[in-house]
Amino acid sequence: MADPTPKTPDPKAKAPDPKAKGAKPAKAGGGKPDLATLAGMGLAASGILGGMMLEGGSLKEILQPTAGMIVFGGTIGAVLITTPIGVIMRALRLVMTAFVEKSQTLEAIIEEVIGYASKARKSGIVSLEQDANQVQDPFLRKALNLAVDGTDLQEIRKMMELEMTVEEQQVEGAAKVFEAAGGYSPTMGIIGAVLGLIQVMKNLANIDEVGRGIATAFVATIYGLVAANLIFLPLGTKIKARAQGGLQVKELILEGVSGIVEGLNPKLIRLKLEAYGQGGPAPKKPKAAKAAAAPGAAKPAAGAAPVPKPAPAKG
Repeated sequence: MADPTPKTPDPKAKAPDPKAKGAKPAKAGGGKPDLATLAGMGLAASGILGGMMLEGGSLKEILQPTAGMIVFGGTIGAVLITTPIGVIMRALRLVMTAFVEKSQTLEAIIEEVIGYASKARKSGIVSLEQDANQVQDPFLRKALNLAVDGTDLQEIRKMMELEMTVEEQQVEGAAKVFEAAGGYSPTMGIIGAVLGLIQVMKNLANIDEVGRGIATAFVATIYGLVAANLIFLPLGTKIKARAQGGLQVKELILEGVSGIVEGLNPKLIRLKLEAYGQGGPAPKKPKAAKAAAAPGAAKPAAGAAPVPKPAPAKG
């Protein structure tokens, strides 16, 4: 017969220790709005519109749906012709990186890597097996798992550098989508202006309509120039800048994991990684210096007696 008394929790049962030693993975923050991008677009728009209104213009004069249809429709069509759809979709996903920046800082990543290095220094690199699976950053998680599995350091570098190269190429392709759009949109604006002038030529008898039609025709040119220089080209440049920042973080992580695999002192690893926080990458190992002598000259073996120079011949 079952015991009706309620079971009390076993005091000897293991409970998660919130003060357990080890590195704490950095929180994967969604990011915060990029005030520079928002302020830049707002300042540019207010400057252009404010200057136009100070000259006696009005918003109605530039709000032309047909001009916008010609410029943006023609630009999107040209981009679709020249660019694979997969690259375009990737570019659209990366647009948000221009308006949102990650909240995770280099200092937080350095502290996380140093925490793993300290634990590996005390308990061995195998002790990072459970921590590696809980890492939020996928690049750091992959590098740590390779290190824990005993992968050779050169192989780890090759694999992670290959991933960085592929990501850089993908971002470059996505940025070129906006650069291409920035090249097409002014031309589409000129096309819209020419189409508007064709319609104006039909009403040359009415001089009032001619003046109004010419003013309306050049609105398409304004749309093309504004779209290129305030939307497409700046977005492409900002996406590449964000990608460079991400690659710098990955280089930092790779240097840190390499130091863990080599068993370096955490203080030395910190000194190497802090170079990234100062605005520059850690110095790479220099390549073997070339001999200053002629290519055919051979160096004497270590420990060998120096070869005496031949005495000059007596005359």
